[in-house]
Amino acid sequence: METNNRRLIVFNQMTLDGYFTGENDDISWAHHSPGDVEWNTFVSGNMTGEGVLVFGRKTYEMMAGFWPSPMAKEYDPIMAKQMNEFEKVVFSRTLSNATWNNTRLIKGDLVEEIKKLKKEEGRDLVILGSGSIVNQLVQVGLIDEIQIVLFPVAIGKGRTMFNDISKPLNFKTKSCRSFKNGNIFICYENA
Repeated sequence: METNNRRLIVFNQMTLDGYFTGENDDISWAHHSPGDVEWNTFVSGNMTGEGVLVFGRKTYEMMAGFWPSPMAKEYDPIMAKQMNEFEKVVFSRTLSNATWNNTRLIKGDLVEEIKKLKKEEGRDLVILGSGSIVNQLVQVGLIDEIQIVLFPVAIGKGRTMFNDISKPLNFKTKSCRSFKNGNIFICYENA
């Protein structure tokens, strides 16, 4: 009997001009309004705990520095609770430990370790941010789905998710949804 492998999903926010972070990894453009019921319902629905969060070191340090803080709990108490409770994996060759609640540090070869994780039973793996690991994994065909929230803003400079790809990559649209606030959610899978 064949078992299904876990999927590896990327969930990222992007500007109209294709950046997922601005200069100095700024993501202040990707804000949401606490009063935006439609958008907040969508975000809460996406954060149901059905996946294991996967980070590279930079994104991990940014998230671990914010979500456990009193500011995060005040800004978005539901999201802060979820982010702190989720199972998390961080890939890094330089971190000596991962102190954020429910986080496992993996120092081995990224591609080989992801292959192992995908073969294990469990919830899907969801990469947030982490452009350097997205670049490496998309080129070797390990990413099963890319979910992008397109924000109606242009920032002019920053980093794309695919800065270092060595060949064209083709995807097909799995689903798409627009929101009254101007955001568009697009889900792609490999073509």
